[in-house]
Amino acid sequence: MKKRSVALYDPFLDILGGGEKHILSILKVLEDEGYEISIFWNKNLQSQIENRFRLQFINPPTGRAGKLKFLRNIFNPQGSRNPKGLIKKLLVLKDFDIFFYVTDGSYFFSSAKKNFVFCMVPNKNLYQMSLLNRLKTFNYRFITNSFFTQNYLKKWSVESKVIYPFVNSDFINQDISEIKKERIILSIGRFYSQLHSKKQSILVNLFNKLKHYIPMFKNFRLIIAGGLKQEDNIYFSKLQSTIKNSPDITLKTNLSYKELLELYRKSLIYIHMAGYGVDENKNPEQVEHLGIAPLEAMASGCLTFCFNAGGPKEIITEGKNGFLFNTQEELVKKMSSILSNETIQTQVKKRARQFVIDNFSYEVFKKRVKEIIL
Repeated sequence: MKKRSVALYDPFLDILGGGEKHILSILKVLEDEGYEISIFWNKNLQSQIENRFRLQFINPPTGRAGKLKFLRNIFNPQGSRNPKGLIKKLLVLKDFDIFFYVTDGSYFFSSAKKNFVFCMVPNKNLYQMSLLNRLKTFNYRFITNSFFTQNYLKKWSVESKVIYPFVNSDFINQDISEIKKERIILSIGRFYSQLHSKKQSILVNLFNKLKHYIPMFKNFRLIIAGGLKQEDNIYFSKLQSTIKNSPDITLKTNLSYKELLELYRKSLIYIHMAGYGVDENKNPEQVEHLGIAPLEAMASGCLTFCFNAGGPKEIITEGKNGFLFNTQEELVKKMSSILSNETIQTQVKKRARQFVIDNFSYEVFKKRVKEIIL
């Protein structure tokens, strides 16, 4: 009996960001259901995937470590308009039961039994549904990472289903009552200035003002952590130059999973600045699309503050499990208020953690994947 099979093509796979973790996690659920997983990529990235995301692919019948199949990338742009390239894609894809595609704005016919476009960015340029593109995607279904992304796709006449990502069990299973918090403000996100930038430079400037003008923040430290790719070194160097006279600010790059988990555990406050200063209605792609880092912070007992745009509006109920802000002044006022009230701190932390457990556990995620995909 032929084993059921799933394939993925993600042109952004080597970024290994939150979107990649999300789509690979869907593949992991399908592997648990007995599917064989193949990825169209010219380099084997399995060790990077498992180390970065703690996604351990196994061989379900034996329970031993499994092997992702990395197939030659047949989706190169040069061959996309070549009739022979089209025929080759159709011949290859017909052997798969399920095929996932993360779009870069281009589309193609697929002969797989089930086909899905995974939508992680609400960028209108990626969903130009001309008559030809509608023909190409007639047998595809679209899935998204948040209701925020889904709503924008709907505006562009693309119907989709939402599958939230999950928060790793290391965050879900920790006992926050035993965590000793330090006076640390934490922010996590890739160091880069494009798309939905995490606005680290704005946070640096704000923290310096807090230290200078507000006594209760005198003994706080700011730690900004995130991935850094070589092409973003110029941006990072500029950020470094802004903190050279600020000994209480630390930038940490490309930390291990264990190091990030420990940072979350120690930090009292988490701030997410992504989208700050952006008009969400004009540039939805530049605000946070969901916010896995804020969710990890909430699960770790951090008092979580997010800019009031995009996905964070879905996950934070103001004053209940976290806080939303529109201006720096509002952020400072809300932080100062909650730091003065330990009772509210305890209540917010408890509700935030329970919210993550109820909505973003692997079990909830797995159930949703099976409902939508299978």
